[in-house]
Amino acid sequence: MAKVEIYTSSLCAYCVAAKNLLKQKGLDYAEIRIDTDPARRDEMVTRTHRRTVPQIFIAGQHVGGYDELVAADRSGKLAAILASAP
Repeated sequence: MAKVEIYTSSLCAYCVAAKNLLKQKGLDYAEIRIDTDPARRDEMVTRTHRRTVPQIFIAGQHVGGYDELVAADRSGKLAAILASAP
């Protein structure tokens, strides 16, 4: 199964929506809360060059935020990423 990492904060509706979509797909994920750990926020910005949450990585590949996750799901790109994951 592909390793999924999601950077989130507690008051983010898009984070909740992204986690729900991942659950619907049967994917487990590691949630990284940037609101409780400033060092993780810096890590997220370094990895993504973005400051907004959620930021999602699947099998080490940056998918983007919630909108990009939904677009990847609808286009079949998400299925391709999952199929090619070790």
